[in-house]
Amino acid sequence: RILTAFTLAVCLSSPGKAQQQCTNGFDLDRASGQCLDIDECRTIPEACRGDMVCVNQNGGYLCVPRTNPVYRSPYLNPYSNIYPPPPAPGPVPNYPTVTRPLMCRFGFQLDENNQCADVDECASDSHQCNPTQICINTEGGYTCSCTEGYWLLEGQCLDIDECRYGYCQQLCANVPGSYSCTCNPGFTLNDDGRSCQDVNECTSQNPCTQTCVNTYGSFLCRCEPGYELEADGVNCSDMDECSFSEFLCQHECVNGPGSYYCICPSGYNLLDDSRSCQDINECEIRNFTCTPQQTCFNIPGEYKCLDPVRCEEPYIQINENRCMCPAENAGCRDQPFTVLYRVMDMVSGRSVPSDIFQMQATTRYPGAYYIFQIKSGNEGREFYMRQTGPISATLVMTRPVKGPRTIELDLEMITVNTVINFRGSSVIRLRIYVSQYSF
Repeated sequence: RILTAFTLAVCLSSPGKAQQQCTNGFDLDRASGQCLDIDECRTIPEACRGDMVCVNQNGGYLCVPRTNPVYRSPYLNPYSNIYPPPPAPGPVPNYPTVTRPLMCRFGFQLDENNQCADVDECASDSHQCNPTQICINTEGGYTCSCTEGYWLLEGQCLDIDECRYGYCQQLCANVPGSYSCTCNPGFTLNDDGRSCQDVNECTSQNPCTQTCVNTYGSFLCRCEPGYELEADGVNCSDMDECSFSEFLCQHECVNGPGSYYCICPSGYNLLDDSRSCQDINECEIRNFTCTPQQTCFNIPGEYKCLDPVRCEEPYIQINENRCMCPAENAGCRDQPFTVLYRVMDMVSGRSVPSDIFQMQATTRYPGAYYIFQIKSGNEGREFYMRQTGPISATLVMTRPVKGPRTIELDLEMITVNTVINFRGSSVIRLRIYVSQYSF
């Protein structure tokens, strides 16, 4: 008889680690990672023909004569009714026996329990990863990769510039394999290590001396009314309002912490506008010290006690403020016919030119004309008479007069009558009290 054997018991693996497989006659058991024998007698139809019987072997099969008692197998049962039973067993031929050794696929090896276990190429340093790479063990093999912060390019691990891709919200510093985020002044880094949050300096630091206003990434200091922010942008100093303008107060400005107030001189009251001064009329409220014989005359800021008019020889008194020199009196020949006493007040520094007093003849005679002039008291040439009509003239101040000062002017009106060849004069003795202040 002929013994036909089909065996192939060598486990092959393809070059490289990407794919492992078993040789023909074996199939991979994915659960255990082992190469298990394929029973060709079951899987191949008519594996043996004629009188040959299929006997499965490790990695292959045998076709043996049906009458050979050595290879009895359950596969002969279907033919038991066709063929006669085999003769009694005789001497057993010395056929070589075929063992079934356990084989592991590539990337696995037998352990002490005779089981296929994964080979850790990374731990055994049997991998072929580049020094810039890291080895990651996988089932039956390994993978070459890069650490976090690096990316693989042509077999090399190159640093990833995270700052280029906007990983940080504000400031970014790239370092090998990583990056670091920081924030601009006025911001703090959030727990995510990337985004920034505004710092409220007003609550955390209280940097301002008065009022703090938080802004995005910074803060502003503000001062209360009456204070101004210093150059450092933090401290507030008192604002001297009085130095800004001389018109804040009519008289005197007094600076105070954060404010100012106005005061008036003696003889004045501060008005409701808190800046203007109003004269106190002491004569009207009877707050004076004049004698009963004197007359109280109010002037801005004070008052004067005027004595009664006393006419001197050769004048006689006509009324309380007029004196007359009689024509029949020889001593009156070169004297003004009448002297009229007048009193007026004026503030200091009055603008010029300014009309301050008017003089006029009370009677007009036919053929007469009138001449007006300042007879005395104008040594400083601060005044002049401007004739405004045939019988009238106005006293004009041409230079500012500062007080306190008392000025006495004799204003003369000369009457000339060519018809009767008459020339005479009358005088107004004007006393001007110039106050100390301009209000």
